[in-house]
Amino acid sequence: MVHAPMPRRMLLRAAAAELLGMTLWFSATAAAPAVAREFAMGESARAWLTMAVQAGFVAGTLLTAATNLADAINPRTLMAAGCLGGAALNLAVVAAPSSAVMIALRFCTGAALAWIYPPGMKIAAGWFRERRGTALGVVVGAVGLGSAVPHLLVYLGAGLPWRPLVAASSLLAAAGAVIVALTVSDGPYVTASAPFDRHALRLVLASRGTRLAMIGYVGHMWELYAMWTWIAAFAAASLGPGGSSVGSLIAFIAIATGSAGCVLAGRWADEWGKAKVAGLSMVASAACCILSPIAFSAGVIPLVVLTVCWGFTIVADSAQFSALVTEFTTRTHVGTALTLQTSAGFLLTMVSMRLVPHVSAVHGWQWAFVMLAPGPVLGALAMSALVTTTQLPTANYTRSVKT
Repeated sequence: MVHAPMPRRMLLRAAAAELLGMTLWFSATAAAPAVAREFAMGESARAWLTMAVQAGFVAGTLLTAATNLADAINPRTLMAAGCLGGAALNLAVVAAPSSAVMIALRFCTGAALAWIYPPGMKIAAGWFRERRGTALGVVVGAVGLGSAVPHLLVYLGAGLPWRPLVAASSLLAAAGAVIVALTVSDGPYVTASAPFDRHALRLVLASRGTRLAMIGYVGHMWELYAMWTWIAAFAAASLGPGGSSVGSLIAFIAIATGSAGCVLAGRWADEWGKAKVAGLSMVASAACCILSPIAFSAGVIPLVVLTVCWGFTIVADSAQFSALVTEFTTRTHVGTALTLQTSAGFLLTMVSMRLVPHVSAVHGWQWAFVMLAPGPVLGALAMSALVTTTQLPTANYTRSVKT
């Protein structure tokens, strides 16, 4: 029998490990201005400093999904290995002799992150059934907060060398490995590990509900990381001279506000429906995309208002896509489904992240984010279709004998 306090304890521990591990994501991006100056990076090289992480993550998740590792290996083992491997690779960045080596190390760090994010969601899903939307909201909120921490460190440590900031994120990720390895256990509602199944990908995609949830997710991802990556530059350009350090604070606010959005949206989703809440969130974030030119150069207060509203809504839906995938996928393929979903979404982010600075160079930063609006609009349409989908595999809710 599973006692009520145990799921909450496991969720908080898994979320803490996720938060610490995901500080690796933006560790070099947050310090990009100082890194670019030291290595004389051009605009393209600086963009790849961030995009290399996305590319590595996509490669890592594709390999993990194609080989069924996400279900064949215990998620706690995967997550601890990802935290330790990512920490080591990220730490090596501080000794990189050139920008090319640094970008290669960031690619490998991204690959390691593929063993942190999806396994963390699987761990949480394993401990919750009725309140799974809230549980995954907490985990994704931790991901957002972990991604925001490097921006806060840069703001607070303005003028400090960038290497200690990057090294600090490696120490945090290593602490995450310790937490998940020593204090987290498997829940009863998702199979901790399953035999290798070469048909796993085909079976996952055979579910209409899973496909619609994934379409919603890629629409969401078209917008999310492009905004997270470039909101600091948008804010700095909006505020004019001296706005660079404030831009880092704005980026922290945008990403950290999303953590609250994930948790609250999770609670709402469990009450009113995951697809419905996700769809409304995407409509709101699309509106923020369209209204972003109005906040540009309008002063600090309108910029902060946009940042809070957009930061809240842009990621509030994220956990619900994952929750929907776990509900429409048989329990022995949940890890593969989550990994495939994240791989497809992050692959698309590489396109939108590259387009934003291109649009800003042609039309100015004021209009850079408008082109992100079609993503959440598409996702909202997918969620509208999903509301009418009721197919749920009964095997998904069969209690595991391994408690």
